[in-house]
Amino acid sequence: MLLLSIYPEHDQAALLDQTLSAFWPDGEQPKRRGRVPGNALWNEKDSYVITYGNSFVNGEHKPLDLLFDFLDGHLKDITTGVHILPFFPYTSDDGFAITDYYAVDSGLGAWEDIGRIAGKFRLMSDLVINHCSSLSGYFSEYLLGHPPYDKFFFEASPDDDLSMVVRPRAHPLLRQVETANGTKHVWCTFSHDQVDFNFSNPEVLFEFLRILRFHISKGVQTLRLDAIAFLWKEPGSPSIHLRQTHEIVRLIRLLADYTREPLVLLTETNVPNTENLSYFGNRNEAHMIYNFSLPPLLLHALLHGTSRHLNAWQMTMPPAQLGCTYFNFTASHDGIGMRPAEGLLSEEDIGRVIETVQKFGGLLSMRKMPDGGTRPYEINIALFDALKGTIAGVDEWNVERFLCSQIIAMGLEGIPGFYIHSLLATQNDHDGVEKSGHNRAINRHRWHYPDLLEQLDDPASHHARVFNALTGVLEKRSKQPAFHPNATQFTLQLGDQFFGFWRQSMDRAQSIFAIHNLTNDTVAIPVMSLNLIGGEKWTDLISCEDIAGVTGEIEFAPYQCRWITN
Repeated sequence: MLLLSIYPEHDQAALLDQTLSAFWPDGEQPKRRGRVPGNALWNEKDSYVITYGNSFVNGEHKPLDLLFDFLDGHLKDITTGVHILPFFPYTSDDGFAITDYYAVDSGLGAWEDIGRIAGKFRLMSDLVINHCSSLSGYFSEYLLGHPPYDKFFFEASPDDDLSMVVRPRAHPLLRQVETANGTKHVWCTFSHDQVDFNFSNPEVLFEFLRILRFHISKGVQTLRLDAIAFLWKEPGSPSIHLRQTHEIVRLIRLLADYTREPLVLLTETNVPNTENLSYFGNRNEAHMIYNFSLPPLLLHALLHGTSRHLNAWQMTMPPAQLGCTYFNFTASHDGIGMRPAEGLLSEEDIGRVIETVQKFGGLLSMRKMPDGGTRPYEINIALFDALKGTIAGVDEWNVERFLCSQIIAMGLEGIPGFYIHSLLATQNDHDGVEKSGHNRAINRHRWHYPDLLEQLDDPASHHARVFNALTGVLEKRSKQPAFHPNATQFTLQLGDQFFGFWRQSMDRAQSIFAIHNLTNDTVAIPVMSLNLIGGEKWTDLISCEDIAGVTGEIEFAPYQCRWITN
């Protein structure tokens, strides 16, 4: 039915045969029964580190060798997964303009290096499915007019009604090119070096199913569907979240549920909250979706010292359905998206956040609106620097405030993901911006590996203080059943100074009250405001303090976080 709905004018029997042979080639067979939605694909031990393949360099070893050394030496017993951002040959956008989906960038290493990491960690990889490099073999064949590639890319006319198209960038949407079949205008959502595929041609779908199966054979177990919301295009429409896009996600999910490998799908949709939630479908689309509204709301809360908007959003968030979960993150390789804050923060609040982080060295990227104007798309800044102060200015609580942001993400319903430069408290890389000419380079620093190790060996460095604190808390988190991604969550009402929630393990044996002081003041809450069951021992897992004997009030130092559990 999915193939019929996506491609109603094609021979359905042939489509089915080609779909199955693309995903299960050479006589491979799917499982006899599909995977039933459940919570067995993850547990409280799971977390991901998000990194580029060349986040560490030393001029001597392959970057993937250095990455493996760091992961194996510093995070082996701390995290279970690693998301290596596109590690394929590319021409621009730090890997997201791919020239060859079947190769590893030789500047990083080889497939054997990817396999070594996949042998010890759950490997997440990007399926950059919306577009490829204008210098890719696919596009070269398109320009030459060679079938089937002559219909691989989406064409439109400058005379088409494109006024409704939702844009994440401010450049012209169409790029004129000369082909063997004449002058064409190809659709470029993200840049003129990133040309959008034409998924109305089923041959494009079959090719990506072959790519996906190849990546699975190389150890990929979690698949990030990059920019998936823009997949299907129709002039005269917004060309985002179209019906066919959701149905292609459902088709990939269906195939994933019949793989023998435990494949998990994560959709990347940097859009307002209600649109983002739609990619769960009815337990039949993504297993995981990014919690895109968390980063801007958390930044607002810590800059202003109030949980008002964070609380209001959290109270409206639905529990993930069985077989689904949230992917919680606070910073990414791109920036802090502001679209997911639309409808949750006022224009005044968004403006104040932007103004504050610009004072801390942050940059701003814009997107084009249908009326021809622009508005903020994302803030580009290293999160550690974004939290170096509040709206009142820089202060001495940078480390504590930053740790608070990360510990909040650890405790929320879902699976936490930590960008490598957050784990390491890396600061703004303005040199990288100047050299590349791109705002996003500010948070894509490449560490000289010996320098990093020296910093981590120095307990006085803020890099060591943050890394040691976060890995210590993350190790404690992995042992708490109440932090299972699907464990019950309830938002606490403790006043604007606090952000708190209650988690309960799925067998109801463990409760955790996760409470966070969002201010630079020492504040307290009445013990009676928490439903601490009598006759049980209550302890703060983070500070190891005994709470059971506390009467009256529980005190919180500036930005202190407590996990109070039985």
